[in-house]
Amino acid sequence: MFQNLRKINLILLFLAPFAAFSQVILTGTVKDSKGSIAFANIVLQDSSQKNVKGSVTDQHGGFSISLAPGKYTLTVSYIGYKKWTKDIVAAADLNLDSIVLDPDIKDLNQVVIKGRKNLIEFKPDRLIFNVESSVSASGGDALSAIASAPGVVVQNNNISMLGKGSVRVMINGRMVELSDDDLTSLLKSISASNIKSIEVITNPPANYEAGGDGGLININLKKGLANSWKNSTVLSYDQNTYAAYGLHNNFLYNKNKIRFALSAGGKLGDTKVIQTLNTFYPSGPWNLRYDGRQKADNASGLAALDYDISSRTSIGIQYLGNYNNSGSGDQTNIKMYDTKSTFDSLLYNNGNRAINSHSHTLNMHLVSRLDTLNRSISFDLDYFTYNSKTDNNFLARTFLPDKELIDTNLAARNISDQNIDNYSAKVDVEHPLKFINLSYGAKVSFTRSRANILYYNTIPEVPVLDPKQSNGFKYNEDNQAIYVSGDKNISSKLTLQLGLRLENTQTKGYSVTLNQSNTNNYLKLFPTAYFQYKHNDDNSFLLNYGRRINRPAFGLLNPFRSYINSNSYSEGNPFLKPSFSDNLDFTYVYKGKLRTNAFFNITSAGYGPIFTSDSVTKTLIISRRNYLKEYYFGIGENYTANLTDWWQTQNSLYIMGSDSKFSTGLNATPKNSAEFYFSTDNTFSLSKSTKFEIDYTYISSYKRGLYSFGYLSGLNLSARQSLLKDKMQLSFLINDLFNTAYLKDYTSTINGIKQVYSENNGSRFFRVSLTYSFGNNKINVRQRDFGNEDEKSRTGN
Repeated sequence: MFQNLRKINLILLFLAPFAAFSQVILTGTVKDSKGSIAFANIVLQDSSQKNVKGSVTDQHGGFSISLAPGKYTLTVSYIGYKKWTKDIVAAADLNLDSIVLDPDIKDLNQVVIKGRKNLIEFKPDRLIFNVESSVSASGGDALSAIASAPGVVVQNNNISMLGKGSVRVMINGRMVELSDDDLTSLLKSISASNIKSIEVITNPPANYEAGGDGGLININLKKGLANSWKNSTVLSYDQNTYAAYGLHNNFLYNKNKIRFALSAGGKLGDTKVIQTLNTFYPSGPWNLRYDGRQKADNASGLAALDYDISSRTSIGIQYLGNYNNSGSGDQTNIKMYDTKSTFDSLLYNNGNRAINSHSHTLNMHLVSRLDTLNRSISFDLDYFTYNSKTDNNFLARTFLPDKELIDTNLAARNISDQNIDNYSAKVDVEHPLKFINLSYGAKVSFTRSRANILYYNTIPEVPVLDPKQSNGFKYNEDNQAIYVSGDKNISSKLTLQLGLRLENTQTKGYSVTLNQSNTNNYLKLFPTAYFQYKHNDDNSFLLNYGRRINRPAFGLLNPFRSYINSNSYSEGNPFLKPSFSDNLDFTYVYKGKLRTNAFFNITSAGYGPIFTSDSVTKTLIISRRNYLKEYYFGIGENYTANLTDWWQTQNSLYIMGSDSKFSTGLNATPKNSAEFYFSTDNTFSLSKSTKFEIDYTYISSYKRGLYSFGYLSGLNLSARQSLLKDKMQLSFLINDLFNTAYLKDYTSTINGIKQVYSENNGSRFFRVSLTYSFGNNKINVRQRDFGNEDEKSRTGN
């Protein structure tokens, strides 16, 4: 108890130095005749015309600057608009209300050509990928849009960042409580045409949850212009070996006190999946090949309604639903050889797998701006429920090379289901002070998970339940968190942001079959720090540090088996503990175009899949355990620029390496080598209505810890044609032209048995999509003192 109070007191001591000096706060909102202007430049000069303060407006056009009392000249500028200048006396906190910029007529032609939004924007704690400016991403879904973001790798339904691990995904600042296949299904059902931007946050600030070792990806959906409504419909067709059809619709309405969004969409179709696994047993190798046609039908819907109670307070509700109906007819052949590599026999596995899942997320929130100094408070109540069921039937028979039947190896039915309910509540406060911009908040979360596994032997005429391979598993997890964060402009060049998050977690898992309970309680601190130094307009430096926790997915804690086929199964580990990572990043940006990034990460108690083959039973077992401590490091360059009026380019080059150590009990040797990453994305504007894009990615073969990986390369070609005065867009994409962008030569050696795995989930495909948009940007509205541009974001951040 006293230790907990001592850690909480550290938070209060952390803030104490920030209350010592006298400062005033200058606030305001930048607009034009249509609404707010984001990323406008704000510059303050003293009497000698020396720049003493600088900032940019946020996404709502607002700004808040802390400065010493005195006389200043304030200049506001944005491309395509006339500069706005005013002399001010800052004797006390000063609110300038609305600053309206007038268009610069003589620059309008240049704005049409050069003033387009950059594909990439760099912020102190994140990279922003503007999906609207990407040709290859515009006609696809949210998953393909994420894969197009620089430094993000999507492979085998896993999303990761360069220099990090697996990431967590948010939509409009709210965490999506899904993982792996279900998250992929949701992202594939969201049209990229509904996405405004994707934020890649390598070291999330303290106001974000500490979960996840690889940072966060936040998908910002379009909200619509003030006093307008808009509807967009996207029809897409994908073709690899099999075809898939997608239909999405997005409706946005924004008038007076009401903002409403309704999105719905889905996809029907199949994809070709090929997997190979070569296992080198002492008695001779086994070569497995899986050739499947997997159904991937999904649908999702999102509805959001916000209402302004007053000029400073709004309430809202948001719903997100996702349905997934997938499955496959499985055909797996395993060729078995003797010690002389002579073909000995064939194990033929024929199966049918049906997977159904659905999730529902409901959020209610209240956001209130307390005063003209941008002090605000927000409350969120969230409910999430997830249900899934997998029904897997398989029959395995053994044949001689001449196809003579030897015997029936195994016939079984494996049924598993999982139900998860999560309730959470949080409060966030933005509290600008004269000396520091302060934010703080708290969150409580309660999770209940129930899972069942039933195993039937179907060799008898009447299936027989095997109680030893069946189980019911219950898991509870409660979490309480508080955080505080403060940022301060130390000078006109140096900015400091420090944060601290305290999370207290209690877990309990219970196996019905084993009558066994496992509990885990821990209280952990997660500090964050950001130092930004802007030497001049051309050179800026950023150093940041963050500590994070990676908690196991609920299904990984169930101790019983879920069969993949007759000779392979996955089993959970109720003793699995969370892993922790310390991440340090240094970034140098030159002229906003060239970005140099170096990172050093330490992972302790790391866990992951371990593929173990039994040399006696010839069975593949996929398990998880905490076995790894890893040092991961690298350096890279990113160059983004408009080389000409018609050529925009974005390029990345990284070299990375690792040093791994295994815990005792794992009979394997760590292997590490250098990894090279290169990508180039080039967009060519052939005319105002025609764009063409060429993207190429290459990742070298490398070794990291327990596994080695084969090379990956992919060439994508895409084009977009605007029609009917930009109301209609026709897009084409050839993804992975040479069919080389898939997992290959994924190799590990445990207990002296080597395994080499490859998987291609339809990497090469062709897509054509048609987007049609219409609406009204001139809805008559009454005049209001407080417009939509002053609305706080849903997370209160």
